[in-house]
Amino acid sequence: MSVPSTQHRVPYYSQWESRTLVPEFITGRLDAADDPLWQKSGAGTPREYAFWAPRMCGVACLRMALDFWEHPVPPSVPLVQELCEAGAYVRTGQSVTGLIYQPFADYVGARWDLKAQAAPDLPVRRVRGAIGDGCLVMLSVHKTVRTPEVDPPSKGGHLVLAVGASEENVMLHNPSGLPGVSQEYAPVSWGQLHRFYAGRGVIIGE
Repeated sequence: MSVPSTQHRVPYYSQWESRTLVPEFITGRLDAADDPLWQKSGAGTPREYAFWAPRMCGVACLRMALDFWEHPVPPSVPLVQELCEAGAYVRTGQSVTGLIYQPFADYVGARWDLKAQAAPDLPVRRVRGAIGDGCLVMLSVHKTVRTPEVDPPSKGGHLVLAVGASEENVMLHNPSGLPGVSQEYAPVSWGQLHRFYAGRGVIIGE
């Protein structure tokens, strides 16, 4: 399918407050509790922030969408708490289930008056069409999409925000992308995407 190139001007948010330190966080060279900007997250303690930061890719995508459509953008941890209350995250001790798409989509519609559609079956053709129609699309990909030249061990498990599309590429805002490399408007070819993409996500629009 031939589609015109589309790129939305979407502000970028990392799931960690110090976006320049992402390489240190993902490799374990630095504990998230030592993030010098942790208080910006709205967490009560560094440990609370460190618990949630690796799990907040979906929250970062939501914050980007809220900013794009000129809604107030709450800090990340209060948003997590709202999403827990909405059933989009389920915490049991030190484990978390989520992001669960349908409760998330219901929350986005009720809380922010945006149209959110959970899509457990989301082919790339529909992703391209949704972006062309002015939507943003959360995609479930493997976290190693930040280095698309490397083969991933599996698909899914991490959420990124598709903010642009062309015949050749999808443009991603990746909450755990590498600074200056794969955080903002990171191009991934449609041919590469299938190696990371689980075929599901959430379409968000006005």
